[in-house]
Amino acid sequence: MQQRNLGSEGLAVSALGLGCMGMSEFYGTTDEDESIATIHRAIELGVTFIDTADIYGPFTNEKLVGKAIADRRDEVQLATKFGNVRGEDGSFQGVSGKPEYVKKACDASLQRLGVDHIDLYYQHRVDPDTPIEETIGAMKELVEAGKVRYLGMSEAGAETIRKAHAVHPISALQSEYSLFTRDVEDEILPLLRELGIGFVPYSPLGRGFLTGRFKSIEDMPENDTRSARFPRFAEENFMQNVALADRIREISNDKNVTPGQLALAWLLHQGEEVVPIPGTKRRKYLEENAGAADVTLTDEDLRCIEGAMPRGSAAGERYSEEMMRAVNR
Repeated sequence: MQQRNLGSEGLAVSALGLGCMGMSEFYGTTDEDESIATIHRAIELGVTFIDTADIYGPFTNEKLVGKAIADRRDEVQLATKFGNVRGEDGSFQGVSGKPEYVKKACDASLQRLGVDHIDLYYQHRVDPDTPIEETIGAMKELVEAGKVRYLGMSEAGAETIRKAHAVHPISALQSEYSLFTRDVEDEILPLLRELGIGFVPYSPLGRGFLTGRFKSIEDMPENDTRSARFPRFAEENFMQNVALADRIREISNDKNVTPGQLALAWLLHQGEEVVPIPGTKRRKYLEENAGAADVTLTDEDLRCIEGAMPRGSAAGERYSEEMMRAVNR
């Protein structure tokens, strides 16, 4: 697996990472043994950039990741996040970037992960009630204490990123980016390139649509929450988005790759600072995703992809109205 640099402070990671959220919550049934085997297989393939967060589970995903890397800590670049507050019962309790909360959350993540440092520590969502300078100042202290090596942000707006970067170098911004979701191309990506900040797209496969797996809403896994949480999976939008994914499948068939590999290869071609983190909880999909790093796209391929799925063609917003208020702050 190729390596890419996130930011200018020395953080080198695999060109594709592994998102671990679905191993514990949201996307149907879970299997801890298969999830751990998937993480182990990722490391074997050189997919060593492992992404989790304290709220996934809640709290159980960090424990699972920690268990999986217990004897392989030096082989991975470990990223986790704080800021979205959840109770032990799973309830969502808002967002906090208060300095005392930052330090408390970091210590709790270190304990659950069973490690002495976090390679990349993200603010998961920006707290509108706490000045970003105070939040990043507390994160900077974690770096100085050796608990964290590099700092990141998620779904932050341009002005907030500039202010944060002035307090301490930000190595990476994590936000949604895929053929389905391209808002970051207007302002955020140009800013990151100006400041020398890496970009980590989450949901790079459109939360599964771009794999071509879904033909109808009945294909959604049991206990899957996507149709309830994301308007693009709502019944009134579902089939229009399936039709878009079918266009990507036609192009991928011509190139003898899978639709998911084509979608990930498209992201990798957007810039050397881009490191997608497709999520999966099964080895077979991990292996498929990893193959995207070897897919070469020509200018004609890129034109065909653009024609098949023009920007803004996805039906429905990426989040509910309430959840959208928490992004791009």
